[in-house]
Amino acid sequence: MVNSKLHRLYKRVYLHNCKSFFVVLLFLQLLEIIMKLTFYGLKHCDTCKKSLKKLRDAGHTVNYIDVRTDGIDAQTLAKFQSKFDQTLINTRSTTWRNLPTDDRKLPALQLLSMHPTLMKRPVIDTDGKLYLGWGKDVQAKF
Repeated sequence: MVNSKLHRLYKRVYLHNCKSFFVVLLFLQLLEIIMKLTFYGLKHCDTCKKSLKKLRDAGHTVNYIDVRTDGIDAQTLAKFQSKFDQTLINTRSTTWRNLPTDDRKLPALQLLSMHPTLMKRPVIDTDGKLYLGWGKDVQAKF
């Protein structure tokens, strides 16, 4: 999708032999869109591997953050939680099943800060728009 946008822009510039300020500005805006894709996931998660490959194949430059090794700051977690609420917690994960019952009753933010692998994956942030998971609806956006 992104490559086709760049190709159309190139064709427009080539056909019209235009070197105007506005075309350069449009090109820079397209590059900015490409570069602002942040991907939060796990290195060994099959869904994350598959979605990351699809995004890169589509021409996106991905800023990859492994939630286990890199961690997530509290502000980012709060932003995710305000957008996705309880669906942010992956209750089907091994980590969830191994949690003591008392820990499961903790607030979501506290639980995710203690166990970032409980986060449903991937979370994709494109210029402030957040997407959770890799379902057909999210795939259609990219």
